[in-house]
Amino acid sequence: MLALRLARGSRPLVQLRRLLVAAASAGSGFLLLYVLAQATARPAGSFPQLLWALVPLAVTVQFAVAVARTDPATRPLEGLDAAGLGPVRLTLVATISTAVACTLGSAIALAVFLHLRGDVTGLPFDGAGAGLLHADQPLPVAAALTLLAMLPLTASIATALALRPHPRPAPQTALPWGIALTACGLAVLAYARPGGAGMPAGWALTALGLALAGPGLAYACGALVQSVRPGALRLLAGRALQEEAPRLGAPLGVLCAVGAGALSAMALRDHGGLQVPLGPLTAPAAALVALCAAATLLTSAVEVHQARAATRETLTGLGAPGKVLRTAATVRATALVAVCLPLSWGVSQLTSLALTR
Repeated sequence: MLALRLARGSRPLVQLRRLLVAAASAGSGFLLLYVLAQATARPAGSFPQLLWALVPLAVTVQFAVAVARTDPATRPLEGLDAAGLGPVRLTLVATISTAVACTLGSAIALAVFLHLRGDVTGLPFDGAGAGLLHADQPLPVAAALTLLAMLPLTASIATALALRPHPRPAPQTALPWGIALTACGLAVLAYARPGGAGMPAGWALTALGLALAGPGLAYACGALVQSVRPGALRLLAGRALQEEAPRLGAPLGVLCAVGAGALSAMALRDHGGLQVPLGPLTAPAAALVALCAAATLLTSAVEVHQARAATRETLTGLGAPGKVLRTAATVRATALVAVCLPLSWGVSQLTSLALTR
């Protein structure tokens, strides 16, 4: 009840982010139900479809966790400890809020899916969705509810793990593991058979590797910015980027993986593309993945902006011009773009070579 009251009293921008989580959850839930309908009609080949459908689910969970981290209701405030709202209770509030948003999205997905199948109030759009969703086949209710429960449950667990009090590891420690996982993902893609389960597994390993390597790469960008006799501006930008690396690194790595996938799809157009077996929902699923990855990075940037509020106030109190702070932010963004674009291009080239061997 407390989580619902805090959610109802939040600012409009916070409510908008929660609604975006619900919308992303609805898209992922609808895709899972589509795969279930395909499996009831054609069981053969349904497992690779389910693996590809888990990709939007994973980025939706990441987006939900990022939104929970920026929620003002999850930040410790003076006096809340006396009211019994310590870090553990605040984490519970964030977990419940995430579960509510994701459950709302799953409920919307189920309602739209049943409506398009004609199971609620007849066939809309002259029955165009009935054939696509195999309305002639009975829908397994237990399987549908299980698939729809995956997203709220996974997002809630991920939120609880992300917000629990724990020491943050150094960004450089995960960089070798990220490089190794990316290499493993490329190797799996090289030996994957078209349309099989190896393709989504290889892309998942590649994306996970880039996400693990992201904080280390962002930290290295900060070190590069302040190298070779830096002035005050580059020192400010580089040190800030190194502090922001643990928060921005993983979303940045996932966005690099999405960019590499898009470039690979463009490069492989003459070879059948990436051969994602999701039929007419392939393009909407790709758009959902790209939008969630971009929204997660923007939300993490909001979290960084909130965390650096005290530092900005201190610098402003010391007489630092606002133009200097804005220029430092531009330098940080430019450094990240200068590293991420070549990285995405390089991974896409290696992926294209692996898939056209």
